[in-house]
Amino acid sequence: MVILIRGKTVGFHKQTVRNLPLHHGSLVRVLVRVDYNVPMADGLIGDDFRIRASLPTLRFLLDQGCSLVLISHLGRPLEREAKYSLEPTARRLEELLAKKVLFVDDTVGDMAFQAVKKAPRGSIIMLQNLRFDPREEQNNEAFAKGLARVSQADYFVQDGFGVVHRAHSSTSAITHELPSVAGLLVEKEVTSIQNAMENPKRPLAAVLGGAKVSDKIQVVERLVKIADTVLIGGAMANAFLQYKGMHIGRSKVEENQKSTLDDIYSSAEKKAGKKVDDFIVLPKDIAVANEIAATEKRKNRLVEHIHNDEINVDIGEKTIEEYTSIIAKAGTVIWNGPMGITEIKQFSHGSARIALTLATNSDITSIVGGGDTADFVLGWDARQGGSFSHVSTGGGASLDLMAGKDLPGIESLLDAR
Repeated sequence: MVILIRGKTVGFHKQTVRNLPLHHGSLVRVLVRVDYNVPMADGLIGDDFRIRASLPTLRFLLDQGCSLVLISHLGRPLEREAKYSLEPTARRLEELLAKKVLFVDDTVGDMAFQAVKKAPRGSIIMLQNLRFDPREEQNNEAFAKGLARVSQADYFVQDGFGVVHRAHSSTSAITHELPSVAGLLVEKEVTSIQNAMENPKRPLAAVLGGAKVSDKIQVVERLVKIADTVLIGGAMANAFLQYKGMHIGRSKVEENQKSTLDDIYSSAEKKAGKKVDDFIVLPKDIAVANEIAATEKRKNRLVEHIHNDEINVDIGEKTIEEYTSIIAKAGTVIWNGPMGITEIKQFSHGSARIALTLATNSDITSIVGGGDTADFVLGWDARQGGSFSHVSTGGGASLDLMAGKDLPGIESLLDAR
């Protein structure tokens, strides 16, 4: 895959599964790091998007006759907890591939080693939750060696984009034990996001929401430099509105952000001059409620008329029209962060209208960040994300990539030749 960076045409800077010598007819085992950290309740998967996103890489390797050993984490278990078992994801993968997936309740022990050793060519084995062993998050050399030994793999493929911003045993240390390349999902994530950031079809509109400015400060700073318009919503807007002297009632606002916002506006003024408020666009009105509850009614307020007892729960009707009008004229839209409290239907109107505008304008290159934004559009979209150019599987990883940071789980892979 090719992207443009600073006017130069370059390829993905790491080797991928396409570079592996898989056509020599002998048995090739591949250890694949996937990201099956999916929402789970009572053993049932709430959303299989990340599992489906891994299928192109797995099918590519299976078509070459490879035997696969899959590793992932799920949740943040404090110990070995049954509710964090990866077995339900193995069963769902089995359905999606229409092929047997052997689940092994072990990671680096003899049970896993023997299961891999006895598995026939072309088999798929999934090991238990990596985080059942505390060494996974310690980027532990011994644990990585154990994974390499148990998998008996010839190669390691990194396809868990949602974890590549972390230096863990299964993202960093493992690459010192096996020749390591990127999977097709990781390649797609990196090229899609970097292309939108480095070589966007203009105008580029950035839509930023969610809870905190501090979580996205580096992304905001970078987008201020490259975007043509920055639209602010969600709880993040509270800090911006307060900075501009607006009273925001009982809305939750992140404290001690004045110097951060000073820097953002200083950078924006260098670019937009006196038109800075047309460049960083804030809500003119917001939807408010007295409590964050499904029983609450949505009320619309101009930002200068917010009552003391009211809470910002979504962008308002006038703001929805303004934002969607700007978005509809864009060539590229990068969206990271919901515009409201999308878990409650009447507070999700702003996010739904932005999603609809992107989905019905096929000329727009739409990049939807991971995390809460991806969760919302996947629940909203009848095509399970297919209505957008790219829906990221990684929250923190997509933010770090947008911010221009190096991702340890990618940098540790073999360089492209």
